[in-house]
Amino acid sequence: MVRELIGEREGENYELHRKYLNPYFVRVLSIIGYDVVYVRGEGPWLYDREGNRYLDFLSGYSVFNLGRNHPVVKAALMEVLELDRPNLVQMDCPLLAGILAEKLVEVTQQAYPGLDAVFFTNSGTEAVEGALKFARAATGKSRFLHLEHSFHGLTLGSLSVNGDAYFRDGFGELLPATAIPMNDLSALERELRKGDVACFITEPIQGKGVYVPDDEFLPEAQKLCRKHGALFILDEVQTGFGRTGRFFCGEHWGLEPDIVTVAKTLSGGYVPVGAIITRREIHRKVFRNLERAVVHSNTFGMNELAMAAGLAALKVIEEERLVERAAEMGARFMEGLKWLQEKYEMVADVRGKGLMLGIEFGPPSSLKLKAGWRSVETVKKGLFAQLIVMGLMKEHRLLTQVSAHGVNIIKFLPPLVVGEEEIDYALEALDHVLSEAHRFPGGIWGLAKDLVRGALGARAYPAPE
Repeated sequence: MVRELIGEREGENYELHRKYLNPYFVRVLSIIGYDVVYVRGEGPWLYDREGNRYLDFLSGYSVFNLGRNHPVVKAALMEVLELDRPNLVQMDCPLLAGILAEKLVEVTQQAYPGLDAVFFTNSGTEAVEGALKFARAATGKSRFLHLEHSFHGLTLGSLSVNGDAYFRDGFGELLPATAIPMNDLSALERELRKGDVACFITEPIQGKGVYVPDDEFLPEAQKLCRKHGALFILDEVQTGFGRTGRFFCGEHWGLEPDIVTVAKTLSGGYVPVGAIITRREIHRKVFRNLERAVVHSNTFGMNELAMAAGLAALKVIEEERLVERAAEMGARFMEGLKWLQEKYEMVADVRGKGLMLGIEFGPPSSLKLKAGWRSVETVKKGLFAQLIVMGLMKEHRLLTQVSAHGVNIIKFLPPLVVGEEEIDYALEALDHVLSEAHRFPGGIWGLAKDLVRGALGARAYPAPE
């Protein structure tokens, strides 16, 4: 049935979404030249109807750390389907959920000793929601602290600890939460001293902007949380499972969180799954007696397909040494980005760890380029980076994104299975597009007309993560 439907209606994608889903998103994709009909994915590549291939340096916001359609994960899912398992009985303890929890605790404790209890969720934002509830139950306090520019999801609780007003505006009163500037330990302690903080939740490296904290910030923030009786929560939904060249990103600073949230990669790219991993004493504050044994639950969190996908994903990460690969390929990518920074005046900064890297652009000094910069940036801040993204797609079929709303930062999240060939291709593409951007008029500035016209009618699109 599905094969027939796809065969009959392939190519109607954007019209169907325009009519029944989100017409404004369809318009955004059209403006930036991303309205491609993809028909197949394999490893780090996507393919359209004409057989053109596109190098995917978004990885579904880090869902596809293993690449697309990994055969090991696919085979695991086929096995579960063929077994006709008794899925989602609800009033039972499913075996695969227990096995995956055991495996998660095993790999997590190598990075974060003491985390020995798991709760499965359907997504990253649900994991964050649950972590916030766990923090309130464990501490008896109600307020949350997070960082400016943070992103933890878009459901109401997660939105409360979202540091970008773009996502918060228009949704009314949220949970009590306070944003702290990154690296400002004085501001953090000032809020903790008030005595009402349940937790400080942070991404080890921020997805929006690829902002990396100073080396002392997170270890000292953890100490302050311990001192003032607040939980220290790491959101590793995007940074976990090898993305930054360590199994968990917090390992770069020797952290020991009270709770870590995961998702994305754990799905293997197939079945959504997330998890809250915490200390047993925190878990017991939530599920503290027989009466409250199901006080926090969900319907699909322990479904057999998701559990099988998680087990297969962890197996691939280990057997293919993807953590080590991310560190190695990330070093090669970073070296190339730094070379581009030296070469081009509008490259203001490159940063990140492993294969979570960002390149930030800034105003040029030469008079001709200043005119080009002003022509787009006076319309809306961040449009220059969008021009680069458009050029990479149009001329090189390299899929990237502007990292956040109103910033000139492009984020790169290649699948961890990429090799030297793909890294070098991306660097060559970026070199070419930046070269075109550094001659005005001409070059990629010809793409600005449609982009500016679209921006006048709507904000440049900062994709959620």
